[in-house]
Amino acid sequence: MKQLMIAEGYLLLVHILSTVFGLAGLLIVLPNPEIIISLPPVGQTAFQWSMAGGGATYIIFGALAVALYSMRNLGIGTTLAFMLPSVFLSLSSELLGTSTGFPFGDYAYLSGLGYKIAGLVPFTIPLSWFYMGLVCYLLARCSLQVKSSSSWLRHVGAIATGAMLLTAWDLVLDPAMSQAPFPFWTFQEEGSFFGMPYRNLLGWVGTGAIYMSVAAWFWRKKTISLSRQHLNLPLITYLVNFAFGATITVVALDARFLLPTCLSVVLGVIPAIALWWISPANQLSEVDMSLDNAMSDDQVKVPVTQVNMAVK
Repeated sequence: MKQLMIAEGYLLLVHILSTVFGLAGLLIVLPNPEIIISLPPVGQTAFQWSMAGGGATYIIFGALAVALYSMRNLGIGTTLAFMLPSVFLSLSSELLGTSTGFPFGDYAYLSGLGYKIAGLVPFTIPLSWFYMGLVCYLLARCSLQVKSSSSWLRHVGAIATGAMLLTAWDLVLDPAMSQAPFPFWTFQEEGSFFGMPYRNLLGWVGTGAIYMSVAAWFWRKKTISLSRQHLNLPLITYLVNFAFGATITVVALDARFLLPTCLSVVLGVIPAIALWWISPANQLSEVDMSLDNAMSDDQVKVPVTQVNMAVK
């Protein structure tokens, strides 16, 4: 388990550093081509590689960090029960959107995010839906203490809260990725909401709520209770990804984009921190299969009776 925690930490660190290098490249180096010219040939080649694969890199490492975190804390089966619906349903939604304009509006992906599935959607996009969706849903579900015996209203509340956090992130992501000087996708229509069509936001809420609902159905007989300490990685991941989009939006776009940035803070950042804060401060991680996971570690040989006594 310790090795998994170390690997998880390194993956998260690389994810964070990738966002920092990405911001430096997009906001400092590219707008000042003389910096690139002054680099030695090796530096210019490295910069070209980083610009070609940097967008995909930070998403891949974010997905790996969150996937490893989830497998360590929730188990492989529970992780797959969220990963598979989120990846396949979000990909279906994106393919439908880039083909027909529904549900996000008329848009198209440019280069910079990796190989495009069916020539339309970069393979990294469903990965971002997965890892950001999972951290949003975990913050909501664990902090609201949704258990296997909870009423359907509590389950719906967790799904709605998770979808709200996810959509709040898009309030800074979409302007940064579609309207900054170096975009990764573009809307082919002039939307009424800061260049984006309002149905783009509805598409985000709907897509997130749908795959979170499917995952919640798979998790319906599971009790997942993670303490504030166990929710550190989801919160850090959410804040880092918010900061990436918000920095580009505030620095590279005009002052009117401060409004969606503030909305993202109010609807996303503050609720995410609040959910993390209200989660139990000192509580053993409780997942249906957690005992089995612990017993599978060759270094942990604790009888079940001793575990029960320790909990009491």
